[in-house]
Amino acid sequence: MRPVIQHACFLNLHQPPGNLEYLLAERAWEAREILCALDRIPRSLWDGEGLGRVHLSLSGTLLETLAHTDFQRRAYGCVRLGDLLWYLQNRVIVEVLGTGYYHPALPLIPAADREEQVARWLGIGRHLFWRTNFQGFWPPEMGFCMEMIPLLRRHGYRYVLVDAEYLSPVTPLKWHELRYQPHLARHGGAEIIVVPRDRELSNAQLAGMTPDWFVQEARERTKWCDFPPLVLTCTDGDNGGWFRNVRPEANFWGAFYRPLLEKIRSGAVPDLRPVFIHDYLDLRPPRSEVIVRAGAWNTENHSGVGFAQWTGSAEQKDLLKRCARFSRELLALEKSLAEDLPPDSPPRRAIEEARWRLLRAETSCNLYWGTAWVPRGHQDLDDALAALRTQFKNAG
Repeated sequence: MRPVIQHACFLNLHQPPGNLEYLLAERAWEAREILCALDRIPRSLWDGEGLGRVHLSLSGTLLETLAHTDFQRRAYGCVRLGDLLWYLQNRVIVEVLGTGYYHPALPLIPAADREEQVARWLGIGRHLFWRTNFQGFWPPEMGFCMEMIPLLRRHGYRYVLVDAEYLSPVTPLKWHELRYQPHLARHGGAEIIVVPRDRELSNAQLAGMTPDWFVQEARERTKWCDFPPLVLTCTDGDNGGWFRNVRPEANFWGAFYRPLLEKIRSGAVPDLRPVFIHDYLDLRPPRSEVIVRAGAWNTENHSGVGFAQWTGSAEQKDLLKRCARFSRELLALEKSLAEDLPPDSPPRRAIEEARWRLLRAETSCNLYWGTAWVPRGHQDLDDALAALRTQFKNAG
């Protein structure tokens, strides 16, 4: 008898800084589509409580917007955002993963800024979700490199999601063994569990699929597994018509996920079950080791190899270089200050403003759209420099 397929569904939720506020004011229909797509997640899972399980990651900038009382007031006629944040604390149906606050492609930014991005998300995540521990980590754009492992372990993460296309086994593994079970990865004296994403099934999850197609494809891909295979699908959860469509028969939840749960509940699909990754790991700890090559997930235009989507033009590279240079200079300036300088002093406040503007400049959105949003990153850096010059004459 074949082992039961374990399906881990993951959805990435992110909106750039100020985007929802702008849309609600200028293109209200689009803002409502996005907000309803978010609100639909817990509502679609309530009836299947005890069976449906979904992993979510919400960027710090999205959480900022959802938690802001003025935005909650403006969105009240569409979605009760305070209620939504409360619903997402239901750990029977939702598992929230940590991420980088401003949604940067972490391998592309300085190590010191990676630390800040990860730590700052934990600050807002712990506050809004009323917990101290997040077991899983979602690297924005699925951008991962081995140098991130000690950082993630320091912040208490047990596992990280990676694209299976970048895995190289330390000892020989068959195709299905590499893709459908977690592994260990080690770097700098630290180790973390990496959970491979199935790229092709994730593409289908993003584009639209039927339950029958998904079940048959999962069966075919895992038919040689002599262990319970873990099939991980990862996509955005608030972008594209498949997720934003308000008609139940034409969106992810009404056309795919809820019908899949019904088939499982009725016994029509006895060999597939939704699972939380941490529950799978508790029962089946990884035994194999892999090396993960640096890369990101695939986009419409690029495979993710070499981060070409985010570094393909001279303008994109120039913004990344400027961010790295500014980061070094900001650290040097901070170190030059007296250690006993009060945290609320004007110089400290200027440095803090410069830092959050630097971190915001590093959002992957500023790089994703070719050169279109690159000026936004430079504007944040210009404003960061201006904040420093109010206190430090020679800054920049």
